[in-house]
Amino acid sequence: MPTLSVILITRNEEVNLEDCLASLEGIARQIVVVDTNSADRTLEIAQKYGALIAQPTDWPGFGPQKNRALELATGDWVLSLDADERLTPALRSEIQTAIHHNAHVDCFAIPRLSWYCGRFIRHSGWSPDYVDRLFKRGSAHFSDDLVHERLIPQGQVARLKNPLLHFSFMNFSQVLQKLDRYSTASAEQAFAKGKTSSPLKAVLHGIWAFLRTYVIRAGFLDGTQGFALAISNGQGTYYRYMKLWHLHQEAGK
Repeated sequence: MPTLSVILITRNEEVNLEDCLASLEGIARQIVVVDTNSADRTLEIAQKYGALIAQPTDWPGFGPQKNRALELATGDWVLSLDADERLTPALRSEIQTAIHHNAHVDCFAIPRLSWYCGRFIRHSGWSPDYVDRLFKRGSAHFSDDLVHERLIPQGQVARLKNPLLHFSFMNFSQVLQKLDRYSTASAEQAFAKGKTSSPLKAVLHGIWAFLRTYVIRAGFLDGTQGFALAISNGQGTYYRYMKLWHLHQEAGK
């Protein structure tokens, strides 16, 4: 019988982790949690669910950290989750069927339905949002990106039908906090790759990100949240390019 390891990376996720791990009932033979300096109840919750816990002292970025979690997995199959994601009963059942009856498929992409400040977003470029998350151990690894890492599968990829629920933004304070963290990490990643920016480029890219989200990707159909999401996408893009420009200004001093 094929076995399943579920891997997560965490930092101060006590608000999310309980519901995430509870949604794995009956499906995970092993749970791996790689934690970065949590100061809340994250580790206590992970221990409650019998997780294998690792606590490296450094932070190498999202991709390398997930590869650390992957190295600790022992199951025949691996499911990579974030703490703010949940499996539905229908998705649990579909995953069990997939790993037992698809010998020729190495990786499955799961449709993700994301929550933004009061509603699930079904347009705005957020849906359908297929993410490669379920794979045979040894057939894939994560990119080394500091942020916006991706799974790199080596074999055949198929799609599941039932969505993974993603409670990404519960309120606008979370939006602002994540916008700041991710724009900084993205700017540092771009700087390391030799990319350049300017204030004008930041403004133009920010405007384009808003229009792409709200008009081209039909964010207007997501109501008030769709408008707010388009604004935050524009802001995030603007700050990413401005921070990249500032890094070059600092490096030139």
